[in-house]
Amino acid sequence: MKKKLTASVLAVASVLSMSTGMVFADETTAEVPEIEMADASEVDKTTISFWHSMGGVNGQAIDTLVQKFNDENEYGITVEAEYQGSYDDALNKLKSAQIGNMGADLVQVYEIGTRFMIESGWIVPMQSMVNADEYDTSVLESNLAAYYTINDMLYSMPFNSSTPLMYYNKDMFDAAGITEIPDSLESIAQIGDKLLDSGAQEVMSLGIYGWFFEQFIGKQGLEYANNGNGRTEAATAVAFDENGAAANILNEWKNLYDLGYAPNVGKGGDAGLADFSAGKSAITLGSTASLKQILQDVDGKFEVGTAYFPKVKSSDEGGVSIGGASLWALDNNDPKKLRATWEFVKFLISPESQAFWNAETGYFPVNVDAHDEDVFKENIEKYPQFETAIDQLHDSAPQYAGALLSVFSEARAIVESEIESMLNGNETVDEAVDSMASQINDAIEEYNLVNN
Repeated sequence: MKKKLTASVLAVASVLSMSTGMVFADETTAEVPEIEMADASEVDKTTISFWHSMGGVNGQAIDTLVQKFNDENEYGITVEAEYQGSYDDALNKLKSAQIGNMGADLVQVYEIGTRFMIESGWIVPMQSMVNADEYDTSVLESNLAAYYTINDMLYSMPFNSSTPLMYYNKDMFDAAGITEIPDSLESIAQIGDKLLDSGAQEVMSLGIYGWFFEQFIGKQGLEYANNGNGRTEAATAVAFDENGAAANILNEWKNLYDLGYAPNVGKGGDAGLADFSAGKSAITLGSTASLKQILQDVDGKFEVGTAYFPKVKSSDEGGVSIGGASLWALDNNDPKKLRATWEFVKFLISPESQAFWNAETGYFPVNVDAHDEDVFKENIEKYPQFETAIDQLHDSAPQYAGALLSVFSEARAIVESEIESMLNGNETVDEAVDSMASQINDAIEEYNLVNN
């Protein structure tokens, strides 16, 4: 028996790019071309290829899950997991493979590749399989699924999701007599002298990272890009210059720098972690997935506190969006492989798998029922700081899911370079914002010209 799938998704424009094969979505709805997915009883001896970008401990956790599925699934499915390097490497390999009509059946793609994947014409939306199998998506963390959902269509399955946290040195705060944890860059500036006087060499080791910039925009309740953050239709320009979001961020950031509270510690999400773990800085920002590494590096030298990612000003009202990656099913016109892929995805997001994944990696459990698993409960007991991440996720809302942009990787690099240039005194805040917007808008325009 084969099931034929139809589902409502974004309509696909009829114009294809000769150079990349990209298709572009607009905000009207239409029916997906009919897709066939075999019944689970028909997939015996089916092998699928899973491309991922998890190295180190995370890669070991992936391998454990894959082996468990291969050993225990009742359908005779075999998954071959292949590490493809960084997220950028994996996406570039996927592009090359698709040109030759080859590649994986399931691929892990970072969150900023979402708009590209939607427009690629290569994928089977997860919603199609969800509908065909009558899968209950209410078990998914709504604020994780929201990022990958456009016009009520779940395009990919959230898998390794994280949000950023503020980490602080409780010992330094106690020595400074600070009992109220700052909730914004503005309020961090107000306690800077107390922390320096109590022995901190740096108030805040703040890495120059595009993801943090995006989070600061969301915490203001403002948008990064036009067209509903690129969610009602593809963004044609950034919005952070006109709505004041970027200037608000850079003014507070530069103030911390000028006061000597937040020196330039370099680019990247991990740039500020070393100074914090060494006991130099009182505060840093980092992914929830960095919690275990930070605790390991601190090794009991001081007590690590966790708090929500800071606002720009304490009066701001907004939320956080997720980082990490999701799982995309590729359209290889093979009903058996499609069913095998879906069965593997369901295994990966099961409560048992997600409790294990959370405990091993620090990423959020995608399935809310994972919270009932003993493995999850034991991990929270061991690392109570992670409760902050769960609370922050639940206190946010889908409207703060974040922007979708086809040139997000390039945009982040531009943002980071301009912030660094501003801190180094090479340009003013307004000049940095104008340069960011101009360069990113040019990249968007060029992308659209090439692919439309």
